[in-house]
Amino acid sequence: MQFWQEEKDDTAPYTIPEDILDLSFRVSCQTLPLDHAHALSSALLEALPWLRDEAGTGIHLIHGAESGNGWIRPEGPDDALYLSRRTRLTLRLPQTRLEDATRLSGETLDVAGNALTLGDTNVRNLSALTTIFSRYVSVEDTDVDDEMAFLEAVTDLLADMGIRAPRMMPGRVHRFRLPREILAARSLMLDGLEVEESVRLQQVGLGGRRLLGCGLFLPHKGIEAIQKSNSQR
Repeated sequence: MQFWQEEKDDTAPYTIPEDILDLSFRVSCQTLPLDHAHALSSALLEALPWLRDEAGTGIHLIHGAESGNGWIRPEGPDDALYLSRRTRLTLRLPQTRLEDATRLSGETLDVAGNALTLGDTNVRNLSALTTIFSRYVSVEDTDVDDEMAFLEAVTDLLADMGIRAPRMMPGRVHRFRLPREILAARSLMLDGLEVEESVRLQQVGLGGRRLLGCGLFLPHKGIEAIQKSNSQR
């Protein structure tokens, strides 16, 4: 299912603010469970408790070679992700917390019984691309298995932010086991945003559960590329 509206014309120059950035760590770890959202969040919150209360924070889940760009992942929650030397752990953080988080370099986290050692860091600015995607979007009180209900809920959330719904493409549904619930989330691509809208969504996210990897947007190559790839399968 796809959703279209006419794109806006935006030619005004825009400087990306640097108040929210991505801090990535090189990691040393052979495997993690596919369903590691709660374990990774818990380990990081133990090491950096301020993540819970600091505005603008988020934890990107770790993706191994099997996960590709997030639209195709292993099926079973107990399946293992095999991590390469290029695998990185990324935190979305306020610029004012970069130094605090960088102190984790050299530390080892226990993630569901797996030793995850953090190495060298790299800082990356948010993207000015107007096509962005989130691997997981969780919308409270919405059945994400229902594509239309999901898109309508996303449209309402965007409207609350003053963003007119662009072209949207929902992806697969994912479920994460938490201590007291099963968290359901769906992949989402947004295309045709204005630059300011794209950056704002990267800064504040969409929906909830950012510390479990949800609502965090990354730049993407675009809907047309996905359609072409699907047509060649």
